[in-house]
Amino acid sequence: MIKFLDLQKINAQYDTEINQAIKDVVNSGWYILGKSVTAFEQNFAQYSGAKHCIGVANGLDALILILNGYIELGRLKKGDEVIVPANTFIATVLAVSKVGCVPVLVEPDEASFLLSADHIEAHLSPKTKAIMPVHLYGQLADMSAINALAKKHNLLVIEDAAQAHGANDKGQIAGSCGDAAGFSFYPGKNLGALGDGGAITTNDDELAAMVRVLRNYGSEKKYHNKVVGINSRLDELQAAILDVKLKYLTKDTARRREIAKRYSTEIKNPKIQLPTWDFENQNHVFHLYVIRSNNRAKLEAYLEQQEIQTIVHYPIPPHKQAAYKELSHLSFPITEQMHEEVLSLPISPVMEEEEVDFVIKTLNNYA
Repeated sequence: MIKFLDLQKINAQYDTEINQAIKDVVNSGWYILGKSVTAFEQNFAQYSGAKHCIGVANGLDALILILNGYIELGRLKKGDEVIVPANTFIATVLAVSKVGCVPVLVEPDEASFLLSADHIEAHLSPKTKAIMPVHLYGQLADMSAINALAKKHNLLVIEDAAQAHGANDKGQIAGSCGDAAGFSFYPGKNLGALGDGGAITTNDDELAAMVRVLRNYGSEKKYHNKVVGINSRLDELQAAILDVKLKYLTKDTARRREIAKRYSTEIKNPKIQLPTWDFENQNHVFHLYVIRSNNRAKLEAYLEQQEIQTIVHYPIPPHKQAAYKELSHLSFPITEQMHEEVLSLPISPVMEEEEVDFVIKTLNNYA
């Protein structure tokens, strides 16, 4: 079986360094908001081109804390509308709902699957106060156009960069393309912890100070609570592990791109639609390599029979989830078709060339 993602093999590469990092934290006697978190925050901020990084418990909390931070600072309020793509993982929409804002779903660009400025503009209203583009599957949205639109209408831009660590479009790096960004370090991400984890990056000093307080019970000084916060802190162990893996992320991303390029140039089957990507651009880190088929179930079954593991990202769009019954009447034909057709192929920095060869050959033989 060619695994979709072999996490044991990925983490085994760094076994010695990870074990030493864990041992150092255990022996330090300090397990929450200590030196390891500080070091990782500094290193990930630098990697993302941002002034500040604030480690939190997970990617969803990162988005929630950004929005809550802006509410505390008076730049958002409950009832404000936030533009989100209709074809995203539900966490993007959950974050907006959780803080009492209103998610306004917008169809993506059909070629890139990403939110575009042209589509956003038609959905703006006097209540619109923020745009939350998602760098879906690891590809940067067109942030120059989105930022220009946001500036024109005085809107915040909050990146959902959960899948896009290190994506770079002509110097625009995921995490420093908007007012703030939320990252996930879920184990399957390109930069994955050995548990949950997340981070916020921003160049906004006020927001950074506020989310540092909000993540820690609303407290700057122990037992003195400035605002109503939550407990959402990246722990020392995960920070130490992430700091080890961050050193190899650029190399790992290069390997993902090599595999993606092979898929994109060597899979030649009219029944399979490949993703759009400019090979010369660094704007895609290929957290996922997603193809489309108008008979996905048949293709999925065929690949499983050939012992190639695939996953559907994602089977049900947010507006069709039971959690959002109030949105179920909405129609997003592009999004709905995508969710019926997409299929993610194995891609990871530890895939062997023979495995890549086999995936390509098997897809080319599909009829």
